[in-house]
Amino acid sequence: MEKCVSGMTSYCFVIPVYNHELAIGKTLASLDLFKLPFILVDDGSNKKCRETLQSIEKKYAGQVRLIVREVNGGKGAAVKAGLRAAKEFGFSHAIQIDADGQHCPTDIPRILDESRKQPDAFICGYPIYDESVPKIRLWGRYLTHAWVWINTLSLEINDSMCGLRCYPLTTIVKLLNTEYVGNRMDFDPEILVRWHWHRKQLRQVPVNVRYPEDGISHFRSFKDNLLISIMHTRLFFGMILRLFRIHKVEY
Repeated sequence: MEKCVSGMTSYCFVIPVYNHELAIGKTLASLDLFKLPFILVDDGSNKKCRETLQSIEKKYAGQVRLIVREVNGGKGAAVKAGLRAAKEFGFSHAIQIDADGQHCPTDIPRILDESRKQPDAFICGYPIYDESVPKIRLWGRYLTHAWVWINTLSLEINDSMCGLRCYPLTTIVKLLNTEYVGNRMDFDPEILVRWHWHRKQLRQVPVNVRYPEDGISHFRSFKDNLLISIMHTRLFFGMILRLFRIHKVEY
């Protein structure tokens, strides 16, 4: 995969992968119609998945770049690695999408259109679920939404956990290089809150989300919910400090 010409608007897909050997081939095939490059981030997967990813890289020669993380660091760590790699390769924007086929390719044109209209904006999907969504996951999201609204003092963010989004790379990589953002399932909501704190442009579009019967979820109920709770606490105190500084300056 060659670097893109500097200054041009160019898109790629960034897909974090962890033991999704049964799903990743189907996901790429469904996205191939967009003729965009893929950056696959192997986040310490098992041998079978790693071999599958190597075969995919050969099959899509020149279209797929495989980034290998030897040790599993979490979805957030994988997405960060993919975004930084995308910027290094010269892309201006990266579309993050999950490897397990939850997201519908028919929603990608809407994401792209919105990004092309507002190239400096963070484009984030908010999910429209079908009947396959586990109810416990659905209810748990609303708790996170409430904390996001508290930590931003705003109702602007409709959904902070959707994994289908488009990042303007220069701004997002600068944010990642200057502020801490979680490495696991806490990444998706935290990056949105910090983006909002900096008063950057945010656009949200409805996207369809399904939970395939044979899908693999790496959400760890206790550990990831604990990490998300810690993240919300960290952001809450960060929000209090920001209010104090703003009040002090304005006073």
